[in-house]
Amino acid sequence: MGRLIIVSNRVGGSIVPSEGGLVTAMQAALGMQEAVWFGWSGTVTDGPPGPTRSERDGRITRMVVDLQRANYEGYYLAFANRMLWPLFHYRIDLAEYDREAWAAYCQVNELFAARLAEILAPDDLVWVHDYHLMQVGAALRRLGVGNRIGFFLHIPFPPTGVLATLPVHEALVRALFAYDLVGFQTETDLQCFGDYVEREAGGWMIHGATAHAYGTSLEVGVFPISVDTRIVAAQAARASRTGQAARLYQSLSGRRLVIGVDRLDYSKGLVGRLAAVERLLDRQAHYRRAIVMLQIASPTREEIPEYQNLRAELDACMGRINGRFGEPDILPVRYLNRRFRQETLFGFYRASRVALVTPLRDGMNLVAKEFVASQDSLDPGILVLSRFAGAARELDAALIVNPYDIDEVAATLDRALAMSLEERRERHRAMLARLCDYDIHAWFKAFLDALQQPQTAPVPELPSSCAVELRH
Repeated sequence: MGRLIIVSNRVGGSIVPSEGGLVTAMQAALGMQEAVWFGWSGTVTDGPPGPTRSERDGRITRMVVDLQRANYEGYYLAFANRMLWPLFHYRIDLAEYDREAWAAYCQVNELFAARLAEILAPDDLVWVHDYHLMQVGAALRRLGVGNRIGFFLHIPFPPTGVLATLPVHEALVRALFAYDLVGFQTETDLQCFGDYVEREAGGWMIHGATAHAYGTSLEVGVFPISVDTRIVAAQAARASRTGQAARLYQSLSGRRLVIGVDRLDYSKGLVGRLAAVERLLDRQAHYRRAIVMLQIASPTREEIPEYQNLRAELDACMGRINGRFGEPDILPVRYLNRRFRQETLFGFYRASRVALVTPLRDGMNLVAKEFVASQDSLDPGILVLSRFAGAARELDAALIVNPYDIDEVAATLDRALAMSLEERRERHRAMLARLCDYDIHAWFKAFLDALQQPQTAPVPELPSSCAVELRH
């Protein structure tokens, strides 16, 4: 194999500082792997995108390209994050389709492909990531690239009835058949994809591993992403001895810490989570001076109205809860709308008795796995986890809840706070064993091993341009 070429919307490293689950995971997985990491620079220009810029960092070469303002607004803000993101998280009510935004999405995918084609050697392996870049593989094939190309979807794949509300759903799925391998987070996502292939594309699946449609074949698989368990544990232990951790412990004054850490996103179930905490405090008054809920919600996509509305709603929730149950010396809920270093968060996890990870829909949710890996095995905290997070398939020793049931979440939080040390240790041991057996490096290797299997499918028949695909 030649080089590994990673392609994602954003790139981690000093050339373009970024964050998020994908970037965090890839930085942990790459390690000493010889690789090129290609993506958007984070810079928006009023003129042409300019040349590709690169930076060498050990065995990783980071390459980035700027985006023109119109393409950024259409590709990133409008289509990726106001159409695909809500739709793939089952929020049809928030999805807004715009034909010009779709054209911008295609243009950026084609830009990425054109820049990649310039640097590819025949034996390079290409791995494209996430919903922003679903069309890159098809664009590369149109440029005559014959390399093995894989795609991994980090977010959920929606049911057929949901996806079909997207006017260009066929063009989007057809483009996936340009890849040699498409990976999903869970069996549910793969089943949804297979259902679409059979019901909408007129194709068929073989043993849940090969999809046939549009005159070609595609290998598919489930590859649940994970964390670097050993590194997270070591960093959490180290962070627990810092001055910042000491200040947090001191501020608790013997109260137990309940933590939530998320991006400020409507898919994370933040309003319902706070409603559950409020219900617990309302029904069991002794918790008002016994626990502290710390919700960290880092800002994201602040240009999008739905995110602005969510922030205002959360501000109101926090004010209401503290207004009802707070005392001059105690506020039961603390809310921080800013970013923290990962190692700092690991220290916060280690200090927590309970983590509330209650998304309404999530591809995986690495916070759940990081929380487990961060715990002191002698006195571990308990994970309360939404059944709609991909992580629930693996971390079934967590307390699994339906985030739409506020009473259930409140009752489960009560159960977690009252749980015996013996049961906490037993549940933690089971979840940690899974994370040690299948960490980020195992995920990385599993996908690449599958991608490097010999080509069995014919070269796909692809439309000549995204303009042709618009008719769908």
